[in-house]
Amino acid sequence: MALDSYYMNKAMQAAEKAAAIGEVPVGALLLFPDGSEFIEHNAPISTHDTSAHAEMRVIRSACKALQNYRLAGSTLYVTLEPCSMCAGAIIHARIARVVYAATDAKTGAVESLYQLLSDPRLNHQPEISSGIMAEESAALLKQFFRARRKASKQQSRL
Repeated sequence: MALDSYYMNKAMQAAEKAAAIGEVPVGALLLFPDGSEFIEHNAPISTHDTSAHAEMRVIRSACKALQNYRLAGSTLYVTLEPCSMCAGAIIHARIARVVYAATDAKTGAVESLYQLLSDPRLNHQPEISSGIMAEESAALLKQFFRARRKASKQQSRL
């Protein structure tokens, strides 16, 4: 549990970097048994790429660096419950374990809206842990969207 908190904290730092550049604050860290790690944050807005979620970016980075489309034995730490697109990539990459912070009632595909990662009809089901730093992640997201709404209201008044 302490190890999960340590790596989730690093993912939270990536989420904060995303917020600082105007991206939805989601961060992801992919950890391998040898201790190697990859860290990414959301970037769909700045990259003009709908698929540039933190999870997708970290999976792409690791696959490219390792020259392998399978990431067996790895653990993915992500600050927000993965969506269906990211859950599909997690399954195809054969990520062994997924640890996420906050749930996502609107698009969560691990437990909230869908349960893709535990669906026995699929050929891979990673181990799932949730709630590590959930309050901190949810607070960062709420703060980001509150500031965005405020800026939008100010802009519409001009």
